Amino acid sequence: MARTAQMRLMELMVLKQDIAPVIEYIGKKESFQFQSKPGEEAGSGTGKASSKDFDVDANFYSSLRNASVNLNIPLSDEEFSAMEIAAPTAQDREDATRIIKTYNDLEAELEAVAAELTKATDAYKEALAFANLKVSFSEIDNLSFLALRVGKIDAAGFDEVKAQLGVKAVVVALGDDKSHILVAASKKSSAEVDLVLQKLGFVALEIPENFEGVPQDVLDGLAGQKNKAAQKYEEMEQTRANFAETHKSAIHHLIKVFAIGVQISDVERTLESTELVYRITGWVPLTETETYMKELDSITQGRIAIRVYSPLEVPSVMSGKEQVPVKLNHGRFVKSFERMIFSYGSPLYGTIDPTPFVAIFFTLLFGIMFGDLGQGLVFLLVGILMGAKVIKVGGWNKFAPIFIAIGITSSLMGFLTGEFFSNETLLEPAAEWVTGLFGTPHAPILKMMPSSDPSSIIAMFGVFGVAVGIGFIINTIGLILNIINNISRRRFDHAFFGKNGLAGAIFFWYVIVMVVRLVVFHHSIAVYDWIVIGVSLFFAAFAAPFENLIAGRRPLLENGFGTYLISGVVELIEVISGYLSNTVSFVRVGAFALSHAVLDFLILTLTNMVGGEASVAGIAILIVGNAIIIVLEGMIVAIQVIRLQYYEFFSKFFNETGREFKPFKFENK
Repeated sequence: MARTAQMRLMELMVLKQDIAPVIEYIGKKESFQFQSKPGEEAGSGTGKASSKDFDVDANFYSSLRNASVNLNIPLSDEEFSAMEIAAPTAQDREDATRIIKTYNDLEAELEAVAAELTKATDAYKEALAFANLKVSFSEIDNLSFLALRVGKIDAAGFDEVKAQLGVKAVVVALGDDKSHILVAASKKSSAEVDLVLQKLGFVALEIPENFEGVPQDVLDGLAGQKNKAAQKYEEMEQTRANFAETHKSAIHHLIKVFAIGVQISDVERTLESTELVYRITGWVPLTETETYMKELDSITQGRIAIRVYSPLEVPSVMSGKEQVPVKLNHGRFVKSFERMIFSYGSPLYGTIDPTPFVAIFFTLLFGIMFGDLGQGLVFLLVGILMGAKVIKVGGWNKFAPIFIAIGITSSLMGFLTGEFFSNETLLEPAAEWVTGLFGTPHAPILKMMPSSDPSSIIAMFGVFGVAVGIGFIINTIGLILNIINNISRRRFDHAFFGKNGLAGAIFFWYVIVMVVRLVVFHHSIAVYDWIVIGVSLFFAAFAAPFENLIAGRRPLLENGFGTYLISGVVELIEVISGYLSNTVSFVRVGAFALSHAVLDFLILTLTNMVGGEASVAGIAILIVGNAIIIVLEGMIVAIQVIRLQYYEFFSKFFNETGREFKPFKFENK
């Protein structure tokens, strides 16, 4: 049985000039876990935390990320790969400076154009609001928030007027020669605007006292100004979009580069160091230690000192202050089940890896509970498309092998029960051909739906029996794992005594064997049966003094005989009820298999009620009904299988958890 990967503690003594490439190498290898996480403890070195490059690179990174978001070209996690890039160089910093400056200039210009458009639009709306107002033009200034100035100016000075007033006012030429202008400003800016106009030789025109409303040429001028500003804004937006498209690759590349640079600096700040030397310590899989030593020696041209320690040589591990991180080595299929293990807890270092068992049990139990050839093929197809990245669902793509596996087992179970998208007749010819090879042809091969036929009842209870049998195997493997793990850790007290030790296992196994003898072979209970059950049950429930004796703990009865007796009785009830529930709990596997067949039957019945599979309504019911089963019952069955793993399997050997191996790697933060 495979155990967790062997680990070694590696100590690196690195010169200051080599620290950045060494950290970069470690990050790209993705198999080095620092003893203390970068950022948890400040390094003891001096001066490095204030390095200019660190701050400059961090600013570059922040600016580039902001630009990518604002330009709507964010860098996704799928696009981030540290293996294809390196830490920032002087050329990268030059490129970043140029792109950021161009982007900032573009944004500033766009902001100015947007302000001009807002100003022109507001002025036009304000004037338009008074276009039909039957009061004299001279009184409009007192009735609105807009101050209007109409007058003459030297045509050559028109651009100067616009430049001087800037965003304070809208300047509109009323004639082709730009000698007559309209100036629209807010009330609060009117005094400042008048002062500027006076300096530039503006001569106000007298508006007749009886003139009512806003002159049409004024409205036309303001409308033209607004339209020009809107057109210019659209042009700037297009320029911005073109910039994003042409610079997308460069921006993404620089984000990756400076992401590595920032993370290198973050690690460097935390390391122990003197003025010239850094010390790095971390856990590495044993299989990779030789590679690390050779490649780091090459990177630093021999300017590095490396020492490797086994866990038994690490004082913090031997004292119990530090746990050796746990790494699991699997192929793609079994690896997809690792998160199910670590979501419950990490196995202890050096113990047996339970992931292969979880992969087999999950796949098998799901298939039994979700038997339909058509629906299983849907899971299979989804898994294949997820694996090929045709369907992209973020972090879920790594679970593609699980979908493929449960698709296969569900399809096989569906073939046995004769279900294909709730249709019970389509697979009959194939079932009759298969069963004909072994005797009288019949369909389906395994009938799940209850009926008056005695064979269907036998088959149904057979499924329940198989489910309980699988439960016995799962419980047994859990007990064996617990016994072996505790023996390997020299914890003989837990290996031999207690509910999940050898004593509890013997009680469980013997009771199961005895029940089989009674039911199948019609044996009667003998005296030796009671002796074996009684002795094993005693050492499983009243284990405390015997565990203390083997472990060398004193006193044997920690809280006195009375407390020991009461706790033993409680534990006795727990052992009996626990093993009973652990076994009976797997009946739910057969129950869900039966309920799945019933749901398929209900969908088929509803389909026939509306005209069968040849009608539009019937097809709609088949599609909707099967979709609901695939999604909802698929989720329910998955949850039930996970529950069986957690409570019936993991509880046998997961008495304490270890520390998951989480190596340092560059991320798209």
